[in-house]
Parts: sequence; C-alpha cells; structure tokens
Amino acid sequence: MKVLVVGATGGSGRAAVTELVRRGHEVTALSRHATALVTQADPALSGVRAVDGDATDPAVVGPLVAGQDAVVVTLGISESAVRVRLRGPARTAPDVRSRGTRTVVDAMRTHGVRRLVVQTSYGVGETRDRLTAVTRLVFAVLLRPQIADTEIQHALVRASGLDWLSVQPVNLTDGPADGMPFASVTGDVRGNTVPRARVGRFLAAAVDDDRWVGRTVALSGAADTPVRPAVRAQV
Repeated sequence: MKVLVVGATGGSGRAAVTELVRRGHEVTALSRHATALVTQADPALSGVRAVDGDATDPAVVGPLVAGQDAVVVTLGISESAVRVRLRGPARTAPDVRSRGTRTVVDAMRTHGVRRLVVQTSYGVGETRDRLTAVTRLVFAVLLRPQIADTEIQHALVRASGLDWLSVQPVNLTDGPADGMPFASVTGDVRGNTVPRARVGRFLAAAVDDDRWVGRTVALSGAADTPVRPAVRAQV
C-alpha cells in the first residue's frame, strides 16, 4: 500500500514510518523536517519519500494525498507544556492538530482516499469520562489549549465520512519498543503509560486492519501487561 504519514518526525510518527516500511508499504513522510528521516543512519528508511512542509497548508497536503491508499496523522506540539500554556508554542501553530487534520480530511475527500488513522489522546471524546480527578485537573490547568484542540480534531475524524480510526494513547514514554500495546475499544487500560514505539507499531498495523474502522481505540502498556486502574493522559 501507499501510505502518507503526516507529522512523521515525532516519536509516534517516526515509529509508524519505520514499521510501515518493515511491513513493505511505500511510505511518504511529511513534516517540517521530514528529510532528517532519510539522512539518519538507518538504511531501512532510505526508500522513504520525505517531504519538508506545513501539514496545515492545502497546497502542500493535497498533492501528497493524491494517489495514496491510506493516511496516518500524528500531529502534535513537542514543546514544553508549561511554556505552551504560558506563552503559546514558539514553532508550531497552537491548533495544529485540528487544522492539520481538517486539511488532510479535505484532501482525502477530494482525491478519493478512504483509510484515515489519526493519533488523538486518551481523555477526549468517548474516553473523557474515564480520567481520574488528578488528570482532569492537569488537563484543565496545564493542557487546556491542547486538549481543546484535540477534542476538535477527534470530532473532525468522527464526522469525516471516511474509513477512520481515532487512536488514543495514555501517557507517552520512550520505553521498550518490543511488542504491541494493549488496545481497547471500551476505554480500558493496562497501566498509565505506553511507549511511543508501540503506538507507532499499532498505527502502522491499523492501516490495513479492517476490524478497527470506525472505532476509537485506547492504547496502553503492552498486550501482556497486567491491568492497573490508574490512568493519566499526555498529548
């Protein structure tokens, strides 16, 4: 399959690109610094088509979406949450998730591309009521702008009319890359963290797995880890 990854140099995005290549897909990577992927030491990524550009710009996104079989969106703000809350992001549009996703959805409708896999966040949409009181406070005080934008993003995905999947990881870490995360359509979780590499693996696997179409899927821990009730979310 031909797959476009939008937001390809973040932790989950980079992992998704790597896993898609491993699975034999033809990958196009879009981000502000996507060409950094193919200049890394990993020879497996040498065949990736890397495009440096703005994911919110229809003139950039439209031609890249044309001819794809699926699009994976892993947009976000990588800057300090405290800095973003107090002063706004320095390098990224504050509404990058919703604006970028809307741009992708519009392009997919125009070019007849159906499969859309989007990383949102645990604690928005259907999983909003699953958060602990502490996490609700963190969302309200520290992450309010990002969560509000992610709520808009999630709603856009659900209303897109495409073959969509909203992937909602809990706290993201740089933990072990082995294995797959625990995936739940009911909002259940195993642990309060999940490695970005495992999220990327799930995003790649979901591209051609029809059982997840039209679902919101919570990701946590690993498929073989014990269930723990506490959960916090990170965007």
